[in-house]
Order: sequence, then structure tokens, then C-alpha cells
Amino acid sequence: MEEARKIKVGISIGDPNGIGIEVILKIFEQKELFDFFTPVLYGNMKLISFQKRHLNLRTSLSPFKQGGKLSPNQVNVVDVWDKVYNTTFGKSTPEGGEQALKSLKAATAALKEGHVDVLVTAPIDKHNIQSDTFKFPGHTDFLAKELGGKSLMFMITDELKVGLLTDHVPVSEVAELITPERIEEKVSLMMRSLIEDFGISKPKIGVLGINPHTGDQGIIGSEDDEVLRPTLKKIYNKGQIVMGPYAADSFFGAQTHTQFDAVLAVYHDQGLIPFKTLSFGRGVNYTAGLTKVRTSPDHGTAFEIAGKGEARIDSFKEALFAARQIYFERSANENIRD
Repeated sequence: MEEARKIKVGISIGDPNGIGIEVILKIFEQKELFDFFTPVLYGNMKLISFQKRHLNLRTSLSPFKQGGKLSPNQVNVVDVWDKVYNTTFGKSTPEGGEQALKSLKAATAALKEGHVDVLVTAPIDKHNIQSDTFKFPGHTDFLAKELGGKSLMFMITDELKVGLLTDHVPVSEVAELITPERIEEKVSLMMRSLIEDFGISKPKIGVLGINPHTGDQGIIGSEDDEVLRPTLKKIYNKGQIVMGPYAADSFFGAQTHTQFDAVLAVYHDQGLIPFKTLSFGRGVNYTAGLTKVRTSPDHGTAFEIAGKGEARIDSFKEALFAARQIYFERSANENIRD
């Protein structure tokens, strides 16, 4: 049976001083997960083993080098650096950012080269990971450059899917970034993802307004009437079910989101505050539009609880299974086209 097939999942460790490694180790203490995944963790065996001992976990680890044979019932650990890294739980350090970037680059390269089927990324610290080779506001833009394709930050659960028209940009820059071209691109990416990644044949998308009350006929800004509304009408007239703009303040409280397969929010907090309020701990950050499948949990590094054994695994586990589901959905669609 297709659903019984395992996939090779590449995993980046995120910031080693955060909760990423803890969550990964906790998840794969559950032996039944090896029925679905062969995990390949890109980091350093000494670091992973230290955190395993520190947290008193029993996860089975196996060293792996490219070209060797993957262990089907253990976490395969690839050493991507040689030097000893001393974990400083709960601290954002330049060294932590360096190791997070090494892990991410190695995992991404493995995905590009087909050594793993999907990528699941643990949380990074967006400040300390910055370098000459990483000048991005987060995973999404980095992966769009590395993997090819246009990207859409898409927060997903089975019941709720929220994409972003703009993602990690200052609020002061949002309005100038809202152009007809960007609106059409993001709607197209969302439509394609709903069809190809989630198997929804005729998606319905609701779009939130730019200004409070969608501008109140120009009293609170003109962008909704001059840019957003006419662009959505143009898309709708082409036969795609895209409706809006809707006033964001009442949209989720009135349960209007339940009428749509997905919601396109204008900026980061407009979409993620309601999404995380309704779905925190179950949500998945999916980068739609890329040539490969990448997901991550809906939480951050959680430095405040790092090393204490308190991290929850729910969202990361959801990210694993979402990546698997999307991988099989895409594979089925490719087989149909062939």
C-alpha cells in the first residue's frame, strides 16, 4: 500500500542552543515512526549524543556518511562539522548560528541532490544565523533561492490554511509591496498548491484586506480599492474562486474562514496571530511553490525552555506527516501527468 511506504526525511537541527534537537530526539523515541520515516539528521554526532544524555532520552542513533547504507530503524546522523560544539542552552550565540547554517545547507544540498525525499527544518534564530552566505529574513527566502521556484509561506492544518502576501518584512514596507503582480503571483501559488499538494480540485480562496475595514471606501486608505479589489476581480473573472477583500478584524471570529479552502493574509501578523491562536501546537509552516517539499513546526527556538526537557513535539510531528502527505500527493499527480 502507498501509505505504508517509508520516505527519507532530511532534518536540519536548527539552533543547537534551542529546543530543536530535543524535539527531534523525543519524536524518534517513538519506534512506530520508523514505519513511516527513515530520518537523516544533519548536525554532529557528539552534539546530538550530548543532548540525548542531558535530556535522559533513549533515541537510537546511527552515524551515517553519504554513499553508505541508511539504518531503517534509527536516526541517521550526518556529521557536517568536526569540531566539538559546547551547547549553551537558552543563549543566542554566533557559534550557534554558524552550526545551524551548516546543518541547513547540508540538509538542503541533500534534498536538491535527491538523497532525501523531503526536508523538515527545526527553528533557527533569524539574528545569529546571518552571515555573508545567509542574508535572508528566514528559511523561506533562502530555500526559494536554493531550490528554485517562487515561494509562498503557507501555514497549514487539516482545518485551516493561511498563506501570506508578504511575510518577514517590516509593517512600514507592507503597503508599497502590495502590487497587482505580487497579488496574482501569490494567489496563483496558493491555487496550485491547493490542487497539487492537497488534492483540492476547485479551490476557494478568501483574501483579507490591507487596511482596517478594507479602507472604509477610502476613509482609512485607498490601497484596497485601488490595488487589491480590482486585481481580485480580474482573477475571479478568469474563473478562479478568489473572493475579498474581507475586513480582517472579524473574519476569523465570524467563522468566515470556514467557507474557504485557504485564506490569503496581507502581512505576517494579520495571518499568523489568528492561525496560531486557533492552531498552536498543531500548525505546520509549509513553503509552497518550490520544486521540493519543505515543512517546519509553527514555533521558534524557545530559548527560555531549552535544555529543560519541557519542549512539546506536537507541531514538529505534524510537520513530518504533512511533508509525507504532500510528497505522496505530488507523486500521484506526477504519475497522472505521465
